[in-house]
Amino acid sequence: MSNRPLSGRRRVALALSALLGGTALVAVPMSAPAAAAGGLAVQYRTSASGATADQSEPWFKVRNTGSAAVQLSQVKIRYYFKADSASATYRFACSWAVKGCANVTGTFGTLAHPTGTADRYLEIGFTSTAGSLAPGADTGDMQLRFYQSSWQPVNQADDYSFSGAQTSYADWNKVTAQLAGATVWGTAPEGNDPTDPTDPTDPTDPPGGGQALFDDFSYSSYTDPAISAHGWNVRSNSGGPGVPGATWDPSKVTFPTVSGNKVMNLETSTAGTGESTRQTEVLTKSMKFKNGTYAARVKFADAPKSGPDGDHLVQTFFTINDLKAPMADDYAEYDFEYLPNGGWGEPGDILYTTSWETYNPDPWQAVNQHTESRQSYAGWHDLVLTIDSGSIKYYIDGQLFGTHDAQYLPERPMSINFNQWLIDLAGQTSTTARAYDEQVDYVLHVKDQVLTPAQVSSKVAAYRSAGTAFVDEVPTP
Repeated sequence: MSNRPLSGRRRVALALSALLGGTALVAVPMSAPAAAAGGLAVQYRTSASGATADQSEPWFKVRNTGSAAVQLSQVKIRYYFKADSASATYRFACSWAVKGCANVTGTFGTLAHPTGTADRYLEIGFTSTAGSLAPGADTGDMQLRFYQSSWQPVNQADDYSFSGAQTSYADWNKVTAQLAGATVWGTAPEGNDPTDPTDPTDPTDPPGGGQALFDDFSYSSYTDPAISAHGWNVRSNSGGPGVPGATWDPSKVTFPTVSGNKVMNLETSTAGTGESTRQTEVLTKSMKFKNGTYAARVKFADAPKSGPDGDHLVQTFFTINDLKAPMADDYAEYDFEYLPNGGWGEPGDILYTTSWETYNPDPWQAVNQHTESRQSYAGWHDLVLTIDSGSIKYYIDGQLFGTHDAQYLPERPMSINFNQWLIDLAGQTSTTARAYDEQVDYVLHVKDQVLTPAQVSSKVAAYRSAGTAFVDEVPTP
């Protein structure tokens, strides 16, 4: 349990001045698959034939070789490869598909029995809207690709399913296909039959039915009327957290295009005094989010974009509601907080995830649970928080970071927040101007459903493939 210093907790109470003002998690029903009638064949080609490449590009066609129609939602294909390092993480993308990229999903799994040419797999699936294949019909082109999250080159030469010579479509038995849970095509690396119950399969399709908020932050500026219309508040009022006398400056929230993609940029700057300090915060106007999945892709920075380094900076993604009275038991807050230069008594890089039950601001008393990691998190990271009826889980880049206990579950809905601010001016005492950036690619909330990080990626990819920049289906309580 963490007892965070008062300066950190003041951020919680005072950030809520920017606001305008449960149901239990339900199980997602699983339907039994229909009996498989017939079989499948998979054709493969690659459009990146080098032994190394910026990304792997396995393209597929799936053909129904049976005598009855096949529901594509019951089809799974696995492409097997060897990770470039034990810590490597990968991203899936669909460039084009006859069936529509929004209907094609891709997730990654780890083999139960690694071999010299495979310890991971990419599993391709289809949504329920992908339709069916008549006997003899095929899906047409599925032009797929995957790459390292770090954008380092991938080594394909030792990948089980890869063939640089396969530049035209042909049947390929080094990928496997399952129909309604039964393997009907291909040969997996030795000891890794997809139907083996010990194989830690990562589900592909996000469960249906969850009302969602998704925002790609495709706005023109902080004055864009769509920001408010979509339920966001770009903070301009005074108050904490942070350096006394600092200003929350909405003009420092911008929406640049980075690598062809719009992002939200939060800039915080100072010249070493409270009056010169400009902080930034964007939050939902409504407190309507409770159980389910929260996700964002966030770029943390260790160094300023200009000026001297060293300020005690906090870069965040969090959910919160208001403290109605000291030690009120219906308070809730769940944080990702990155301190690139330390602070709160820490000398260097540290990332906290913290689940709050309640607190008393004066005299300071806190009831919370936290997990921390003392290392650099500079760069882009996928942050996922899940809340169900039993625990709170935090994931970073697909890996479980911390699990917190049921006593910290929320009693009331919350807002969704991003902010960047300075704890104090003790880390860097210079009066030279400096500025720091935190960037946000997207935010996602799915009400009352717990998604895996892979399912989050699939859902975001589906929105983007469909050209959906914003949706909000989450009802206001």
